[in-house]
Amino acid sequence: MARSKTQARCTACDRVEPRWVGRCPGCEAWGTVVEETAPAPAMAAAAAQGPRAVVPPRPALPIREVPLDAATRAATGIGEFDRVLGGGLVPGSVTLLGGEPGAGKSTLLLQAAQALAVAGGTVLYCSAEESPGQVRLRAERLGALHDRLLLAGETEIGAVLGLVEAHEPGVLILDSIQTVRHAELAAAAGSVTQVRECAAALTAVAKARGMAVLLVGHVTKDGQLAGPRVLEHLVDTVCEMDGDRHHALRLVRAVKNRFGAVGEVGCFEMTGSGLEPIGDAGRLFVGEAADGTTGVAVTLALEGRRPLACEVQALVTGSSLANPRRVASGLDSQRLPLLVAVLEKRAQLPLGSHDVFASTVGGVRLVEPAVDLALCLAMASSLSDTAIPRDLVVLGEVGLAGEVRLVAQSERRLAEAARLGFGGAVLPGAYDGPDFGLRLHRARDLREAIDAATAARR
Repeated sequence: MARSKTQARCTACDRVEPRWVGRCPGCEAWGTVVEETAPAPAMAAAAAQGPRAVVPPRPALPIREVPLDAATRAATGIGEFDRVLGGGLVPGSVTLLGGEPGAGKSTLLLQAAQALAVAGGTVLYCSAEESPGQVRLRAERLGALHDRLLLAGETEIGAVLGLVEAHEPGVLILDSIQTVRHAELAAAAGSVTQVRECAAALTAVAKARGMAVLLVGHVTKDGQLAGPRVLEHLVDTVCEMDGDRHHALRLVRAVKNRFGAVGEVGCFEMTGSGLEPIGDAGRLFVGEAADGTTGVAVTLALEGRRPLACEVQALVTGSSLANPRRVASGLDSQRLPLLVAVLEKRAQLPLGSHDVFASTVGGVRLVEPAVDLALCLAMASSLSDTAIPRDLVVLGEVGLAGEVRLVAQSERRLAEAARLGFGGAVLPGAYDGPDFGLRLHRARDLREAIDAATAARR
């Protein structure tokens, strides 16, 4: 029996090579080339000739005459998850949920399946990783037992589609897309060919039946969704679930959403009975340091449309090393040394002979420019051993010239600060909006911002 010919395809740029290589010659990315089964000669010849023109079943219409889709979203019963999805599941949509192992992806979807079944819909949960008995044990712990919640353990995409034909569910949950395979393809489950073909088959069925599909996706060691990039293009919504395994907090973010806003975040707490939504995150990421503690500043990070109060901590201490350390946890590691250099040059702070350690509280990761000024003031506070008032929030982006710039949606952030009970704010001098009852300390550059924070302490 002749062996099937194989080829290698880059999951980042889709370049095809005759054999596996460690580095893609096209995009020069390492470790993205995966082997797959080469197409049959007849199929390759047909593809080389190009597609034939056919008469479309429906003619093109002027855009004003195209009817609007009036599909009603199906709420999952989990408010934070619905927020991320844009209000619930859209019939015929395909959603991909990725995250680290143990983050709680299966738990979240099983809870959503229970809520959808209680609401009157039929949900088919296909587990290709765990046995039905293992899923049943988790369902008992979560209280997710309902007659309309159907459970199956299948690893063949044909069997999954057969179950869809037999039960006609309104929602299909597949855990996970990397562990199912197409029986007619020789490639192993999780390969580029298998993931692409299985996802395409599920997407076609979802659109034809108006069935919402939820897929669980694996991630690579650097946190990216595993599999070919076409997987993310095929689906309608891509959500990422992350959180420090040493903390109970879990965050779900929408990085792609054809039916809602991108960047929305849902906050959950992992408990013994499952994931509990945190509707009002408020001071979730603010520590419990006593008033008078140096090296601590509070900012308001914007996650989607939700401002979250986050605490930034810095420790500046003398160093005996020729190259002092710059260590960041939960912050942009490349941004920290840049801000240290700006403080030393523009604010004349002697940080060149000091080690600088910076981190966030609660396991949250802050990468937006609005955290710049808070981090700078935290470092200045630790160096001078002068505390920043605990009721003061700090907003602003810092440029290389030491100027303090406005950040997006400053008014929304200040309104949230007032709701949380903060008394004042240090922000760019260009801000001319309402104060929301806060004492506003405007600063044009870093030196003025440091002086404003010191004056607010008096």
